[in-house]
Amino acid sequence: MAGTSVPAWFTHDRFGMFVHFGVYSALARHEWVMTNERIDPAEYERLARYFDPDLFDADALARAAKDAGMGYVVLTAKHHEGFALYHTALSDYSSAAFCGRDLVAETVEACRRVGLRVGLYYSLIDWHHPDFTIDFQHPLRDRPDAAELNSGRDMDSYRRFLHGQVRELLTGYGQIDYVFYDFTYPWEQDGWVGKGPKDWDAAGLLAMTRELQPGAVVNDRLGIPGDLVTPEQYLPDAPMMTDDGAWQTWEACHTMNGAWGYDRENRNLKSPDLLIRTLIDIVSKNGNFLLNIGPDGRGAITGSDAASLGVLAEWMRLHRQAIVGAGPVAATPAPGTAFTARADRIYVHLLHWPLKHVHLRDLPGSVRYARFLHDGSQLQVRVAGGGRTDANHQLDHITPGEQPAGTVTLQLPAVRPEVAVPVVELFLTED
Repeated sequence: MAGTSVPAWFTHDRFGMFVHFGVYSALARHEWVMTNERIDPAEYERLARYFDPDLFDADALARAAKDAGMGYVVLTAKHHEGFALYHTALSDYSSAAFCGRDLVAETVEACRRVGLRVGLYYSLIDWHHPDFTIDFQHPLRDRPDAAELNSGRDMDSYRRFLHGQVRELLTGYGQIDYVFYDFTYPWEQDGWVGKGPKDWDAAGLLAMTRELQPGAVVNDRLGIPGDLVTPEQYLPDAPMMTDDGAWQTWEACHTMNGAWGYDRENRNLKSPDLLIRTLIDIVSKNGNFLLNIGPDGRGAITGSDAASLGVLAEWMRLHRQAIVGAGPVAATPAPGTAFTARADRIYVHLLHWPLKHVHLRDLPGSVRYARFLHDGSQLQVRVAGGGRTDANHQLDHITPGEQPAGTVTLQLPAVRPEVAVPVVELFLTED
């Protein structure tokens, strides 16, 4: 994939919140419950009548994202179940019709009030629409008359509906900063053929998106190149590069517990410590982190998600500058560390606490000062073969053993600071 130009805010902000919410949240058994349990669309619509997001508080959601150091929020305007969280003139299957609330409008306005960028997720798949053809992911795929049902379905009609709904979203809510389409699956499985770019008229959909929201970031899930690549529940082992060797813009989206929507019995929670380390790892590889929450059936942020966001918020309060506006470093980090950088500073994230010293090599400049980021306290520094960087703060009786000339050695306290991941801020002077 060739590199594309994306707005500077996207790679600056680095951290965003994904919000999966819909009728599936009230069913509380994973966002794919409709197809996993082969629920007929008519029965699913009956269940949707009980959907009541009375505790959905867009302002609380936006504040939680802002407090956690996130710069943007992406809300599922419509997921695969086909239920729209906004007023659509093309269907009465929506939160506006069923609940009297346009949750997209509420979220967009709340995000803007606190200075967050706005992203909208839109599912290309729609298991509720009568013209969306049955395939290997459709909830009706196991019915003996599935092929007969398909003979009366018209993807041309569905495609017009899809484009019409997207047009509503891109013209009815002001500036949209990020459009997250989901997803294309053109392979064959179990005797069924999936859906590819032609099924969505991906080129036409992308062109319309560019026309209506020319400043928006667009992802890569139309089946044709977008502005970035979006690995899901996966972390690369190195920065992503384009075919011509340039930095590839990328964003990893991850769940708190393996499910995107509210999954009541799921206890497979990632620890806040792991989430912080994941954020560091992603930014050190020039990526963005889109962390998902799944509000419960009434729209409230779950206790476990709120607790994790609280820990992230405290760490980001102290270490924001090592993430937001930061990026990769052209140097190999010491074992047990990760590097991020901005301007003339490198941030050494101490993923494992060493015994007294950490040795840093091949830094892109000379270290003129070092300190812990969480409390601003100075750390002593020695450069092998090059003298001390501060004659008033020496490393007493220490000659770093077998260290190549130019190696920067930091002296650390014996007791690890009481933060999830301590970070050392290095102030550099160009060599």
